[in-house]
Amino acid sequence: MPSSTDNTQAQLPTAVIGYPSKLLGRADVAKGTMAFQLEKPPNFAFRAGQSIDLSLVGLAQDSLHRLTHTFSIASDPSDEEIMIATRMRDTTFKRRLSQLPIGTEVRIDGPMGSFTLHNNTARPAVLLAGGVGIAPFLSIVSHALKKGLHYHIILFYANRQLEDAAFIDALWNLERTNARFSFAPTLTRVNGNNGEWNGETGHISPEMLRRRVGKLQGPIFYIAGPPAMVAATRRMLVEAAVDEDDIRTEEFAGY
Repeated sequence: MPSSTDNTQAQLPTAVIGYPSKLLGRADVAKGTMAFQLEKPPNFAFRAGQSIDLSLVGLAQDSLHRLTHTFSIASDPSDEEIMIATRMRDTTFKRRLSQLPIGTEVRIDGPMGSFTLHNNTARPAVLLAGGVGIAPFLSIVSHALKKGLHYHIILFYANRQLEDAAFIDALWNLERTNARFSFAPTLTRVNGNNGEWNGETGHISPEMLRRRVGKLQGPIFYIAGPPAMVAATRRMLVEAAVDEDDIRTEEFAGY
């Protein structure tokens, strides 16, 4: 779950509300990763970076083992649909979701979480994503650029190989259209499948951050990805003398 010391948490709604929705579509967005489009309920509002609980309401809805999973929202708050993304692992929920007929009714509970941009736009936002942890950052970056918010945002996005990097073309396009956004994807296992890769290589490190960010004291850091990646990256930042109060995290347990 998100961990935040930012004062934006106090501004978020505390009640989690349930809404009926429908599955509108699905698409492959990387190797083993799918995006799902959901109907946006008329009264549903969220802040970029928040998450929802998605329930498959027609299946085991009266059971103690109701099929529900938490997802960060990947779409912009102003979009007409809600988009989520997930690694398609062999779990009961994801098997059912991948086979669900388009138009099937589902349930959305939320929004939840405080993994949202800090208030002081003078402080840069450094976003550190691993794998499907890119989902909340796609929402955050899209929203900041669409609204013309005066943050300097730098996004580091680590994947094993290029084929694993969901939404990478959309993120390159966002960088090309806004001078306040810098995109730094990195591959941890470079091989022949990655073509003529000229980007960063290796895991996100203090040296990589300093080349792109400069001094590490000043920005607010956001980390999203698998729990092991989040823990290792937080530890790396603390060892690089980043104040723990300047680190926000979102873990994708069971992603």
